[in-house]
Amino acid sequence: MSGITLDTGALVAFERNDRLVVSVILRAVQRRLGVVVPAGVVGQAWRDGKRQVRLVRLLGSDAVEVEPLDDARARAAGQLCGATRTSDVVDASVVLCARTRGHVVLTSDPDDLRRLAPELRLHAV
Repeated sequence: MSGITLDTGALVAFERNDRLVVSVILRAVQRRLGVVVPAGVVGQAWRDGKRQVRLVRLLGSDAVEVEPLDDARARAAGQLCGATRTSDVVDASVVLCARTRGHVVLTSDPDDLRRLAPELRLHAV
């Protein structure tokens, strides 16, 4: 495994101190594997930085990269949604992020991600 990409469910589980999710992320950080969170995922999970202390620390860590959702990535995500007859651009951005990096996706929603990319390696939480 070269690293992990987190979806919204994984980020929310981390914020709630889910032991499995925390341990997977900590192991990846300790092994110096990439930990990436697509920007749309941050938007779905973010509610109040003053109360989401764990999330603030994770996203502010040098060990975590927040991948921007720029024009090219947004178009690619939209195209993936069109090709798979789905509509969740954030899920599509998670798939693209993981594919590009050869990551495993830490996800609470494996069924939706499999519809987008059956070949993707998923770790359900």
